[in-house]
Amino acid sequence: MILKGFVHKYGANVNTDEIIPARYLNTSEPKELAKYCMEDIDKDFVKNVKAGDIIVADRNFGCGSSREHAPIAIKAAGISAVIAKSFARIFFRNAINIGLPILESEEAVDAIEKGDKIEIDLANGLIKNLTKKQNYKAQPFPEFMQKLIKFGGLLPYIKGTKTGGK
Repeated sequence: MILKGFVHKYGANVNTDEIIPARYLNTSEPKELAKYCMEDIDKDFVKNVKAGDIIVADRNFGCGSSREHAPIAIKAAGISAVIAKSFARIFFRNAINIGLPILESEEAVDAIEKGDKIEIDLANGLIKNLTKKQNYKAQPFPEFMQKLIKFGGLLPYIKGTKTGGK
């Protein structure tokens, strides 16, 4: 699976309350959560994000509470993947569960800048900076995780493979 988009870049320790503030957690409707994604850290994020764009961040992305609303808001806002030096463990699991690709690559985070256009090959763990004409490596996504992403997450995957859904 190949993903391509422009970069929105953030620092270290972006927490789940910055990704989707608690004041908006009265719903779990993805489109509603997307309206407020990153609001407390980047007021213009929702105005600037385009379908397919990619978040690049420093260490410990998604720290804080265990709310699965955070990766849901990111995905619903149009982000196709998140690249960081590291992720909070619960955010990592929640992202996989909802089919949001996340990759760890210190070299990519250090080199990629806001606004760069990048391409990600999930099967090979290759991150290409199309703006700077540079390549970086991340851990490739195993085939089963690529299927989870293709199906839109764990629940649609289980329904699709176990109960005959498409």
